[in-house]
Amino acid sequence: MMRRGYGMGRGGMGRGPGVVLALAGLAALGVAAWAEHGLGEVPCGLCLWERWPWRVLVVLGLFAALARGQGARAMLWLAVPVMLAACGLSAVHVGVEQGWWPSPLPECRAPVFHPGSFAERLAAMPLRPAKPCDAPNYLIGGLPLSMTAMDGVYAACVLLVIAFCLFRGRRSGRR
Repeated sequence: MMRRGYGMGRGGMGRGPGVVLALAGLAALGVAAWAEHGLGEVPCGLCLWERWPWRVLVVLGLFAALARGQGARAMLWLAVPVMLAACGLSAVHVGVEQGWWPSPLPECRAPVFHPGSFAERLAAMPLRPAKPCDAPNYLIGGLPLSMTAMDGVYAACVLLVIAFCLFRGRRSGRR
């Protein structure tokens, strides 16, 4: 017998899918934080943008875990365009890494030096070194997938999990 609220309920949706989505988002953010702070990888502007869908997914997953019935289902439906955005951001970034198109972000382009004194140029420098968006980071030696490509594959897998949960919830709700 399943505990109330954790199995398939009246709305066909348990708390499990929401918890899984929140954990999936936290895992993606955790790997990014580990690569940045643990391995010393410097993220580019597109890398920082790619983290936003995962943050939103964590929030939606927590709301789905706390909601009941159709509210949980609605949070899963809201997660679909979020993961599509994650896949899209990854595809754009992979294209930039491969040289297929230029980065849409101005911070990924080469700096423009303006005339002025040396002190003025030093004062205009960013506090944190910038990383060009076309320089991929590889986490696993010998694997020709950049972190960006792995992020896109992971986002597509999470999207499939969401679709499975929505389909399963729809089928069990008909019984």
